[in-house]
Amino acid sequence: MTTRTRAIEVAGLRKSYGDHEVVAGVDLTVPTGTVYALLGPNGAGKTTTVRILSTLLPADAGEARVAGYDIRREADRVRASIGVTGQFSAVDEFLTGRENLRLMADLGRLGRRRAQTVVDGLLDRFGLLDAAGRRAVTYSGGMRRRLDLAMTLVAGPRLIFLDEPTTGLDPRSRRELWSIVRELVADGVTVFLTTQYLEEADQLADRIGVLDGGRLVAEGTAAELKRLVPGGHIELRAADSGRLAELARRLPGAAPNAEALTVTLPHDGSLAALRRLLAGIEDDDAVTGLAVHTPDLDDAFLALTGRSTTDEPSEEMPV
Repeated sequence: MTTRTRAIEVAGLRKSYGDHEVVAGVDLTVPTGTVYALLGPNGAGKTTTVRILSTLLPADAGEARVAGYDIRREADRVRASIGVTGQFSAVDEFLTGRENLRLMADLGRLGRRRAQTVVDGLLDRFGLLDAAGRRAVTYSGGMRRRLDLAMTLVAGPRLIFLDEPTTGLDPRSRRELWSIVRELVADGVTVFLTTQYLEEADQLADRIGVLDGGRLVAEGTAAELKRLVPGGHIELRAADSGRLAELARRLPGAAPNAEALTVTLPHDGSLAALRRLLAGIEDDDAVTGLAVHTPDLDDAFLALTGRSTTDEPSEEMPV
């Protein structure tokens, strides 16, 4: 049973379109007040998973509890507890920013006084006060995305699904949205994020699930996923050729480069391994430089799935 410490619990979730299984037995748990990123290429099953968990699409099999409620038997309670921002903006471009938010307040049956307080607060928080009276059609892509997320928050949900929220945004707008997500989580909101941007998952997520062909092929923190990939190494620069030879002799697995005066050693990226290495260097003057090279999340994804996040040409089958 989902508790206050678990915002989402999923077991054996499945969904097929004809003979094509889009979600193939997914199991995952999302602790309250964290960011969980579902990372995968187009067609991996990310959006279908969000649609199922937000009760927009029935699962073929499996169980899930969201915000403490069963998605089959208590769908109304799930919907009342969550906010959803999809890949495509829900903003009405013919309304002003303020009118879009007031519409959501009316749909949420907020009283007039509370609605005004909430709308004013969200316009301020999302940097939209100066543009509040302008029609949304005049907004930049980043502004529309911020307004879209603000509309999701009108009812004050403590669990938010963000389905590829920064698709199509420029780098500055993407980072602005990241900052907003961090603020939400600092306030105790749980965020379930789908993305095909490796940097986004690396920057935001407390835990990452790698989805490939509808299956969760790996799960962990960004650091844990990176450690699954071989190839991390440390490069030491020696003071001279004599010390280079001594380092190569004393350090197991060292590969010397006489021309560059460097030795390269395998490294798993952990602080403990780095400390052991430094403790084994007796001559303090032997090393004049040190560089740690670890695999990034892109390397991890390639190793786990055999392709990049952008290799698939299309998203999973439509509803």
